[in-house]
Amino acid sequence: MTPISANGELERFCADLAKQPFIAVDTEFMRETTYWPRLCLIQAAGPDLAGVIDPLAEDLDLAPFLKLMADAKIQKVFHAGRQDVEIFYNLGVIPKPLFDTQIAAMAAGFGEQIAYDAMVRQMLRIDIDKSSRFTDWSRRPLSPAQLDYAAADVIHLATLYPMLRERLEQEDRLTWVEDEMAGLVDPSNYDMTPENAWRRLKPRKHAPRYMAVFKAVAAWRERTAQTRDQPRGRIIKDEAIDELATQCPTDVDALSRLRSSPKGFSGSRFAPELLTAIREALASPEAHAPHIERPKTQAPPQGAGAVVELLKVLLKARAEDAGVASKLIATVSDLEKIAADDQADCAALSGWRREAFGADALKIKRGELALVLDQGKVRVVEVRRAPKPG
Repeated sequence: MTPISANGELERFCADLAKQPFIAVDTEFMRETTYWPRLCLIQAAGPDLAGVIDPLAEDLDLAPFLKLMADAKIQKVFHAGRQDVEIFYNLGVIPKPLFDTQIAAMAAGFGEQIAYDAMVRQMLRIDIDKSSRFTDWSRRPLSPAQLDYAAADVIHLATLYPMLRERLEQEDRLTWVEDEMAGLVDPSNYDMTPENAWRRLKPRKHAPRYMAVFKAVAAWRERTAQTRDQPRGRIIKDEAIDELATQCPTDVDALSRLRSSPKGFSGSRFAPELLTAIREALASPEAHAPHIERPKTQAPPQGAGAVVELLKVLLKARAEDAGVASKLIATVSDLEKIAADDQADCAALSGWRREAFGADALKIKRGELALVLDQGKVRVVEVRRAPKPG
């Protein structure tokens, strides 16, 4: 297969793709040593055609393909598409509507985060040759083996999608994955604004002084990584942000004494910029600290830990009965909330999740259900209460 590298070719290919009922999409990119992913190849296929686009080709304008990605009338299909969506977001568009076969597979009984090659093997009985998977996709010309591997990804995906969708429709589970798909195309997931970088991290404290510095350092790192086009971890590690926010160094000597400060960092050209950001945050912590809506906390009821463990077993049993990945039904956080409050605000107590698990979770808390081990399998049984005397 010859990659599409001229504008005329791309326009004709996109015109044919627009007639397809859906488009299976994949990308090949490089970002091991950069902040911004370098898009090296775009693969696309419908039921009746497939092609690979070379975005590194000189003067190639991707506008026709990006227009397809934004066309709400055409279903876009990815497998584990979060990083692919991020790439298109950086190009100015989020592919919608979107169907992610890895997410859908969780509702179809394939377990959690099934790999693409494993899914192809199970559903199509095809073994994918992965020898080209980790090759250098930025080098030109691409080899026939690379192009065949890249094209096969979307060709198989275009075959898998109707099969997987039909399976979910027959089991009345298509709506089960809609919330997950909606989250995947939420622009806030791909926001690279430096001032919002702290949101992706886990601050250990909430005091204004700590949070002001935490936010300032995270923003400085994000801005520096973007400007230098280097991975965030190459600038400073995540754990260093916490230590900087805790210790609040304001001079080179204090910075050099931190355990997380790399050797020579305090004498680098990064240090003055970082220290300036810290000093500005410390000058007015209340003004610089982000406002965090902290959840109302209450002491967990006695025995809540045991209840959570019981709910974990129930979740596992119900997930196995339904042939659904437990991760899709409820998280550990959901279980902790349910253990503490029958009216907890969590996804597991609403919609299809309540029907599949949440209602039973409340019943088991009330002693109306029990878990029994029957020939090595956990079963959920109704508890028959003896009538009250008198």
